[in-house]
Amino acid sequence: MYDAVVIGGGPVGSHVACRLADRGYEVVVLEQKADLGEPVCCTGIISQECVKSFAIEDSVIFRKVKSARIYSPSGKTISLWRPEIQACIVDRPAFNTAMAKRARNKGVEYVFNSKVRGVEVSDGKLGVKVVSKGNGTDALKARVGIVANGSVSKMVEGIGPHKYGDFVMGAQAQVETEGIDEIEVYMGEEVAPGFFAWLVPTSPGMALVGMLSRRSPGRYLEKLIESLKSQGKIVAVKTGISYGGIPLKPLARTYADRLIIVGGAAGQVKPTSGGGVYFGLLCADIAADCLNEKLESDTLTAADLVDYESRWRKLLWSDLRTGYRARKLYERLSDRQVDRIFDIIKNN
Repeated sequence: MYDAVVIGGGPVGSHVACRLADRGYEVVVLEQKADLGEPVCCTGIISQECVKSFAIEDSVIFRKVKSARIYSPSGKTISLWRPEIQACIVDRPAFNTAMAKRARNKGVEYVFNSKVRGVEVSDGKLGVKVVSKGNGTDALKARVGIVANGSVSKMVEGIGPHKYGDFVMGAQAQVETEGIDEIEVYMGEEVAPGFFAWLVPTSPGMALVGMLSRRSPGRYLEKLIESLKSQGKIVAVKTGISYGGIPLKPLARTYADRLIIVGGAAGQVKPTSGGGVYFGLLCADIAADCLNEKLESDTLTAADLVDYESRWRKLLWSDLRTGYRARKLYERLSDRQVDRIFDIIKNN
């Protein structure tokens, strides 16, 4: 019997677990993977503001970036540069591990190889059905649950009135590179329909190549890799392609009886870029503060937890709504219109 069970051991799940454990609650994190050091379908680009706000250690940062190069559908380029650091590229597996270490130091328990099959409320407690590799099916109970498994989740859609209104698939692979020392972004319907692709340098001679796409991201990524190989930018592909679903709109409701949803699983993601680490961590703080109050008073019904949603929407709703409008506007642009915008920017 725990005070809180967190489903998902990524940065958001570990952060909310750490905050609750720091206040004296018994917390367990259930993680589907065998190890937090496994690869993640994420570029690892986070803002400098995020790094400072959450004291992210230099040891998990591949590099700090001031510039990026953006390619139009026809190959025109715009170089963006600032004198100060704009963002950091983190080693996502190392970042996941570091955030979990913080939580463990506060007493949080981690259980790996654990896939959650369902949750239900009974007798004033949350029951969680878990399938553990090698250990069969088990069940545990908690006073409250936090879903923080990072992306589009079938489990979330099976819990009450939670449906994803819009989402996109991402695909990514690790590659060996030649002469790539800044982020490159590629646009065009023949590259990544409705979205964009990227080549993000990480450690020396290595990079992540990936994209978001409305259709067939794997096929388009393979095509992009061959193109970058022919240009001499990619020397070799080091890993297979990994995939992930990213919500572009938040869930209409991110709470239920004795349950809240946080981070990417809740759709707390930037619709323009698909980035969710910073927004997710901000909402993890809100979740921890709200749950601390509700656990103290044992007021954990849906009517009580609506307060969590009110707080995070007050912080992020304007950004999410504006970002989604910008996203839909961009998707309506033709390649010719995007090229025209590049001309206007370059001339002014």
